[in-house]
Amino acid sequence: MELRCIMVVGAGQMGSGIARVAAQSGFEVLLQDLRPDLIDGALAEVALKLENSVAKKMMQPQDRSRILHRIRPTLRLEEAERAQCVIEAATEDLAVKQEIFRTLDAATEPKVILATNTSSLPVTEIASATRHPQRVIGMHFMNPVHRMPLVEVVRGLATSDLCRRQTLELAQSLGKTPVEVQDGPGFVSNRLLMPMINEAVFCLQEAVASAEAIDTVMRLGMNHPMGPLALADLIGLDTCLAILESLHAGFADSKYRPCPLLRRMVMAGRLGKKSGRGFFEYP
Repeated sequence: MELRCIMVVGAGQMGSGIARVAAQSGFEVLLQDLRPDLIDGALAEVALKLENSVAKKMMQPQDRSRILHRIRPTLRLEEAERAQCVIEAATEDLAVKQEIFRTLDAATEPKVILATNTSSLPVTEIASATRHPQRVIGMHFMNPVHRMPLVEVVRGLATSDLCRRQTLELAQSLGKTPVEVQDGPGFVSNRLLMPMINEAVFCLQEAVASAEAIDTVMRLGMNHPMGPLALADLIGLDTCLAILESLHAGFADSKYRPCPLLRRMVMAGRLGKKSGRGFFEYP
């Protein structure tokens, strides 16, 4: 099956990033969300980042125009009938994702790939909402999508060999390095990353050090490009909390218990960079 058109479901941070990368790779992109304001914001953000690339002489103005022309907004999931692949990047909520996949399953031919960008939820459980679980697979992109080369490819219990092979080829055509991992809570990336972030929040809660000091230790002492608290702000504290809750429930292990401070910050709306304030403040 020749992949020409990709639908991206969800116009948030990850969805807009995936749409941009797909359009830059030559695909026609349908960017779907239920909220027109989110789609408008995502398109504006993509346009701004491409304009920055033009200003830095990393891209020609005509290339920017072509990329933007390839992204078409839509409010209707049913338009997935036009796509050969759908990549879902909606909120990290199992019930929401299952409802989306139920609709996509009914709107598309069985040969269409249905991929989820979930960062922690079981692909097998998401696929259980469909009549054709053999075409459901995980494509976990890293944030920011346009910079990070990794995609975790997560095969569900029923995912077919054909779907797996086509997904690996798609990831490579997007300029990414696909790595196959098993369908377990948090996969590899977040099973390792989130406990570190959570422990950094505990250090802050217990006044072991300031947020700046904690991040400086990890940057200068462990050679991390970004400290764990700044990284949590970039990911989104609500997303970090959702992943930790998924890990905690999936493993029934107290070492994944979300730090109370993290939970309080999410309740207060301090979600990180996207809200202007998290462990640090953003203009």
